[in-house]
Amino acid sequence: MCWRQFLLIALIIPVASAFGQEGNPEEQRFTIDTPASLDFKKEEDPVSSKKKKKPKKKVFYGVKTKKAFTRKGQGERITYELFYYLKKSEKPQTFARDIYWYDFTRREIRKTTTFDPSKGVLLHGPYEKRLDQLVIEKGIFYKGTKHGRWMKYNRDSTLVDKDRYYRGWPKESLVSYYDPQERKRMKEMTPIEYGEREGYYYFFHENGQLAVQGEYQWDEKVGDWTEFYPNGKRKKIVTYPKEPFDEAMKPYVKAEWNDKGKELYRNNKMVAVK
Repeated sequence: MCWRQFLLIALIIPVASAFGQEGNPEEQRFTIDTPASLDFKKEEDPVSSKKKKKPKKKVFYGVKTKKAFTRKGQGERITYELFYYLKKSEKPQTFARDIYWYDFTRREIRKTTTFDPSKGVLLHGPYEKRLDQLVIEKGIFYKGTKHGRWMKYNRDSTLVDKDRYYRGWPKESLVSYYDPQERKRMKEMTPIEYGEREGYYYFFHENGQLAVQGEYQWDEKVGDWTEFYPNGKRKKIVTYPKEPFDEAMKPYVKAEWNDKGKELYRNNKMVAVK
């Protein structure tokens, strides 16, 4: 089907309230099934079919989807985004920072760090962005995250950027395991993009519980970094500047708890860590 025929397809977005339940977006990051082994060398075909059978329409990685598009601008500046989204709304299943979804209210694709299923649906399957008839970006989404090969082009169709992802994690990301051979018990995940730490960092206890979680921007720690006990209870929060390279604000210990969950210390003022 050509793209012009694609644009003639009527899109009917269901009422937002028909999807999911309200939830705490912050908790969604830690109640998910993170892949134990990330293989950045392997690039999957978006249509899941090990046997050479005719692929089902609108089914990618074995999941049913719906086709849609957005349109912005006027005249020669019209930009189209052609994409697929999950037929059944669900929460993202990844620790990756960037979640891509279609917003019912704004009627546009959004990239956020948290996602509420009652407000939209996750992108899943092939994606293409066009400036009139010219393709300027294309790739694949896997349940709200970038996956496989992604490419960007100039107006003269020259390739200007190419990258690969595995369910939201850039190919350069560093992963270590407690069992290097089996790779079933993840130890540390360091997000690397363009040679610098960028995104959410995770360190796990040997029992699989989260030990440390925080965010990097431009190779700098930002926001709250949280430490956890092996039993899953919070241990300490260290607060860093909200923006990278902010030398005026020094990191400080915001709060501490014992392994029973009792708060031992809290400081809401910005002071330097000694």
